[in-house]
Amino acid sequence: MGKFMKPGKVVLALAGRYSGHKAIIMKNIDDGTSDRPYSYSLVAGIDRYPRKVTAAMGKKKIAKRSKIKSFVKVYNYNHLMPTRYSVDIPLDKTVVNKDVFRDPALKCKDN
Repeated sequence: MGKFMKPGKVVLALAGRYSGHKAIIMKNIDDGTSDRPYSYSLVAGIDRYPRKVTAAMGKKKIAKRSKIKSFVKVYNYNHLMPTRYSVDIPLDKTVVNKDVFRDPALKCKDN
């Protein structure tokens, strides 16, 4: 069977704070590392989706409801469900690295 957890694959988070939210695989590690001895992937996803707006709403309310909040997280493969969709946009891997997860200030800066 071929590997289908590749960068650019759209997945659903099944566990944790962001369960049920859509995400995109930024980087995948199939063999694991010394600190994480399991296969995992670095995902970026949507925490807060935009809400419905109508013509009767004011500009401030429309602006508030149109905001999107993102998240970046490391997930075990067991907690991700791949979809049939994938995106073919160039993913900048220099912005997200291991240092981002150690420092909370950098983590907020990327979102």
